[in-house]
Amino acid sequence: MIALKENKITVSEYLRIREQVGWRPLLQDQAAQALDHSLYVVGAYDGEWLVGMGRIVGDGAVICYVQDLIVVPEYQKQKIGSMVLETLMAYVEHIRKNGSQMMLCLMCAKGRESFYEKHGFIARPTQELGPGMIQYLRDEKMERQE
Repeated sequence: MIALKENKITVSEYLRIREQVGWRPLLQDQAAQALDHSLYVVGAYDGEWLVGMGRIVGDGAVICYVQDLIVVPEYQKQKIGSMVLETLMAYVEHIRKNGSQMMLCLMCAKGRESFYEKHGFIARPTQELGPGMIQYLRDEKMERQE
């Protein structure tokens, strides 16, 4: 049975789950800072084993972002991603000030759009909203390795 735990993910668990899905490695202190500076972190555990996770980052007032929504491959297609995402969304709704509007944004992996659309997210660009954009900041040495 999958159990959700709030704000309990360790640095080693975070690094391991990222590796399990083939994401780029992080430095240990970089991972620690990312977890420490998150507004909210939820982990999905099968016993003591972290099998899914997600984070909320942002200012907690005007804008929040879903970050690092991960489910390890052998646990995908079991609604764990939906459980984690719905928990993250409920957290943001909980901190949203009455009478205010807050943006909840994310950048999804190519091919995962329909998953997020089922949870009420809209793809950009639209007639009103331009495309999302990104820039990677990294050492020159890292660029030569790719």
